[in-house]
Amino acid sequence: MTSFFGNGFFGSGRFCATRENFMRRQPDLAAAGLGLVSALALPPLHVIPVLLVAIPGLLRLLQNTSGPRQALRRGWWFGFGHHVIGLYWITEAILVEAARFWWLVPLAVPALAAVLALFIAAPVAAARLLPEGWSRAFGLAGAWVLADLARQFFLTGFPWNPWGSVWALPGPAGDLLLQPAALIGVHGLTLVTLLLAAAPTLGRRGAIFAVCLLAVWLGTGAVRLSGPEPAAPGLLVVLAQGNVEQEKKWDQARAIAIFDRYLDLTAQGLAQAGARPAVVVWPETASPFQLATDLAARLTIAEAAGGHTVLAGSVRFDTEGRPRNSLIPVLPNGALGKIYDKWHLVPFGEYQPDWFPLPIQVVPGGGFAAGPGPRTILVPGLPPFGPLICYEAIFPEEIIDRADRPAWLVNVTNDAWFGQSTGPYQHLAAARLRAAEEGIPLVRAANTGISAIFDAKGREQGRLQLGITGFLVRELPGPLPPGPFARWGLAIPALLALGAGMMGIAFGRRL
Repeated sequence: MTSFFGNGFFGSGRFCATRENFMRRQPDLAAAGLGLVSALALPPLHVIPVLLVAIPGLLRLLQNTSGPRQALRRGWWFGFGHHVIGLYWITEAILVEAARFWWLVPLAVPALAAVLALFIAAPVAAARLLPEGWSRAFGLAGAWVLADLARQFFLTGFPWNPWGSVWALPGPAGDLLLQPAALIGVHGLTLVTLLLAAAPTLGRRGAIFAVCLLAVWLGTGAVRLSGPEPAAPGLLVVLAQGNVEQEKKWDQARAIAIFDRYLDLTAQGLAQAGARPAVVVWPETASPFQLATDLAARLTIAEAAGGHTVLAGSVRFDTEGRPRNSLIPVLPNGALGKIYDKWHLVPFGEYQPDWFPLPIQVVPGGGFAAGPGPRTILVPGLPPFGPLICYEAIFPEEIIDRADRPAWLVNVTNDAWFGQSTGPYQHLAAARLRAAEEGIPLVRAANTGISAIFDAKGREQGRLQLGITGFLVRELPGPLPPGPFARWGLAIPALLALGAGMMGIAFGRRL
């Protein structure tokens, strides 16, 4: 590892001696610091070169461990530092309900970071079982991705900020770098990211390996971007962004004003669309009225929409009196289209898990009821679409009905909970990745932003920035034929991770 730590990025002399001394005397603190630094690579900062410091530093710390148990601790501290920074925005949501949950402010993010850090600690400990060098680099990458896959399902799952998301840069650079997601998914991008980040520890051959890997990555992106463009269905999409502060969202005294704001945005957007076929999308729970049962509210929407369908986020109550977070199509005559109910509910935000003893549920009365799962919705005059409500968009593969592939994805969300933090940008990056993975265009209506439209290659077609009131009118792009990830899903990164682990073992046996 002298190629990186001796005469490479950090140079030599007194600085190197001080650094080495610190890492030897305070290894846990050093691991936490490296984790903190690694979070700078996440959206919206995208300081990706920090991973060339963080991962080699973590591997260097493993050299000085006495065994897997000590390596587990180093990995946990790294993961804790990483997630404390990456998830700090959760505190913003707690502050919205500060009068009730003030006591959670210093606890929630560290507690969640402590749990998620286990999914970094485990692969680090596994890597410690392998010899230093190529063996450990491949072993770490493979075990890390397997742990990320487990994180997607553990206790309902929370696959936020996989390292593959660091490549969702804005503009053409991100467009190019995201294309391999259609082949290997975001978890596959994470695997490649870890191998690239570990390359500086592998000497000259590591540099050659990194250059070749990057060449394949960029070539794959260029080929996909240069491929044929799908035919557009000839439909305009109007996204309405009401920009209603979370503290005011459920104030009954403001209900009419909020409703009128969305009606005005709808009318203005459709006026810009002109005589062309169009559909309007309102964000998650945008309507202060229960559209499933409030005919007067639906007729008012239909009048404002002037013969166009509106897909509106609204709370509704089922036959058992349980609330459901729903996307409700309001047809041109005010009738209801097929309703979609959110099925991937947010623990503690929308329901309280039975195993958790403390009363921190935001929604009383047992919380929201979950829908049956991903669905393709058919509405007259529209291409079939797959709805995603809020953080359902962060789950690779679990977003569409694969037996009935939709032509576009509709992601409605309310990121007002997260204020002006990094949370909305990270959420947007996840939605963009789903479009690239599935080869299906995605439209995203967010209450306070960021609302956006992405084509089937993950290229942004327009956006409404965070914290503004407005509307966005764009042509709906067409879908691409399903690629490898759209066909086989998480099996691809799982097999790649297992293959990397086996290569790590094979490298180790050669030494």
